[in-house]
Amino acid sequence: MRRWSALLIGLAILVVVIVDLTSTGKKTDSHPRATPRAPVQTRSGGQKAGQSSDCHAVTDPLPGMPAVTDPCNIYAADGAGDLSAVTQSARPLIYVPNSLNNSVTEIDPTDYQVVRTFAVGALPQHVVPSWDLKTLWVTNDQGNSLTPIDPATGIPGTPVSVEDPYNMYFTPDGRYAIVVAEALQRLDFRDPHTMALVHSLPVPCHGVDHMDFSADGTYLIASCEFSGKLLKVDVAGQSVVGTLSLGSGAEPQDVKLSPDGTVFYVADLTAGGVWEVDGDTFKTLGFLPTGKGAHGLYVSRDAQDLYVSNRGSGTVSVISFAKRQVVATWSLPPETGDHPGRSSDAASPDMGGVSADGKVLWLSGRYDSDVYAIDTTTGRQLARIPVGYGPHGLCVWPQPGRYSLGHTGILR
Repeated sequence: MRRWSALLIGLAILVVVIVDLTSTGKKTDSHPRATPRAPVQTRSGGQKAGQSSDCHAVTDPLPGMPAVTDPCNIYAADGAGDLSAVTQSARPLIYVPNSLNNSVTEIDPTDYQVVRTFAVGALPQHVVPSWDLKTLWVTNDQGNSLTPIDPATGIPGTPVSVEDPYNMYFTPDGRYAIVVAEALQRLDFRDPHTMALVHSLPVPCHGVDHMDFSADGTYLIASCEFSGKLLKVDVAGQSVVGTLSLGSGAEPQDVKLSPDGTVFYVADLTAGGVWEVDGDTFKTLGFLPTGKGAHGLYVSRDAQDLYVSNRGSGTVSVISFAKRQVVATWSLPPETGDHPGRSSDAASPDMGGVSADGKVLWLSGRYDSDVYAIDTTTGRQLARIPVGYGPHGLCVWPQPGRYSLGHTGILR
């Protein structure tokens, strides 16, 4: 029996090798929905089994991008309390764009009280930290403008005219702002200070909205919500170099890179979970169920966990980067008080960020006109603060890090 077992094992290995060899060189720019599977076994520190100790080594980064100091943790500069000299003078505030009120509400995170609410352009979607961390930008989608905010005071400035700014990011070298013109199906590369248009890139999909960049900064992965696809864009060439289909009915949302630079996590609203994607080969690796309406993705200050807001189920899932699996689920309690902007008492956690000390996860309540403060140790709701109608891309400021890639705060 031992000899037959050895023979069978040898034949199985031979078949795997042959299949692998015959698949080499196949086109990888479009793939059907992958079958969900168990997470890959990992070692401590987030490394995959069999992965070298240098993780995703950055050997040829985007010119001008700040150096990656720790290839095993691209978020090494984002540790608790590690504020840069630029952000140390910022007033700690939670900025909440109320999409349906055309306003922004500011909250003091120490006492959970509203500081002020001020008017902005039509349909504000996100509050975005600039690459140099000196300005916060409100993306007024239908108002076709960006409203600058001084982080030192929280006071808004004169709006800048920009077409269809649903969202905004910055190239890792700080050379361009990328305005995500969702309705116009474009990624507009602009001067990061004046916002003058430099190059407009049409995209082959509908609903482009969120993205993140590779560890070396040479490419980005963007989600196309209404096409069920992902795009791969060459940053220096400002061109689309690949598309990846997640299958019929998929609605990809937020995108976030793992600390070791090997896996892009992509929230899927309809699938109720998070896709794992290899950015280099542009293939799906697996799928992690989290909860109904998976939407926002946020990295813990110690870069050990990924927080997933499930706005359809009123929960937050915690994914361990090392284990590549869900290790906790936090349920937010329903609201019992009265608020004129609340369409439902159920929680609808949407977008936000982690406090500078890493102790609190702040999320907007998209459909209940609230903001939630959540203890990242226990998952307990610390506060639920009424704001305006349709709160969306909430920004916690200041945050640790050397520079911002945009959205509600992707810092490295």
